[in-house]
Amino acid sequence: MISSVAMLPSIFAAGIFLQTLIPVLSTVSWEDWWTYDGISGPAFWGLINPEWSLCNKGRRQSPVNLDPDKLLYDPNLTELHVDRQRVDGMISNTGHSVMFYLENGTKNHINITGGPLSYKYQVYEIHIHYGQQDEIGSEHSINGYSFPAELQIFSFNSQLFANYSDAVQRSHGIVVLSLLLQLGDLSNPELRILTDHLNLIKYSGEEVPVKRLSVADLLPATHYYMTYDGSTTVPACHETVTWLILNKPIYITKQQLYSLRGLMQGSKKNQGMAPLGNNFRPPQPLHNRLVRTNIDFNLRKDDEKYCPSMHKDVYYKANDWKPN
Repeated sequence: MISSVAMLPSIFAAGIFLQTLIPVLSTVSWEDWWTYDGISGPAFWGLINPEWSLCNKGRRQSPVNLDPDKLLYDPNLTELHVDRQRVDGMISNTGHSVMFYLENGTKNHINITGGPLSYKYQVYEIHIHYGQQDEIGSEHSINGYSFPAELQIFSFNSQLFANYSDAVQRSHGIVVLSLLLQLGDLSNPELRILTDHLNLIKYSGEEVPVKRLSVADLLPATHYYMTYDGSTTVPACHETVTWLILNKPIYITKQQLYSLRGLMQGSKKNQGMAPLGNNFRPPQPLHNRLVRTNIDFNLRKDDEKYCPSMHKDVYYKANDWKPN
């Protein structure tokens, strides 16, 4: 039997260790503890922090794969409206993503209304997810096919909640417009406003001002979209998001992708860190959720009252965008 006296040194050592560790844990942000790969990657988010348990146990998680054959046409889905005024903000390398934050003090908020939304949603920030290769990068996929990048416009319910932090934890709190980015010879002009600043935010923590961005002009020229109830795609994976995936891509050039892929996860002092790319969460199970659309696939192509490409809008994209 081990005497209580013999145990004293080990207890004393453990006490010193805990006293040393507790101040460290209290000053470390949980944001520093997750990544997109390895033992701190998406499969482990729900295990790193108990408050992130939805990441592993949730039933309405995002992103998802959008199967054109399983979309449900909803005739009550009206056209979306996004305010057109230009805004200032900051573009930042967060170490996890490229993000554009709208200026807080602006009086001219950009609001999103219409579609499946019963409230007014105020645009708050924009996230860019992308891959290190052209075949991967988007979080959402169509018919199993991923895009080189995805731009997500986050907004919060400004009629029920005072700010984004409150709204993200509450039902009907968040709406995200998802724009899938396809490789092209000519970029969306508003996307260029963002990517022209990337050389100034190479390392985590760096940010620079961006002037006069039109969120509405980032959107592709389509009234059609797909929508489902889901979650944020980063910890804590709150299941409070209405997703709206627009039915046409916007375009990004090889040079813009090259600039994105030159960004780093680490700070300027820690230049050995990995590149920022491949910052996407894999598709999550639908668990019998409906994905609705305002595209009526049953319309005859010769019906002149409707856009002649409407019937094939998802199908030809799903087929044409498949990798060879």
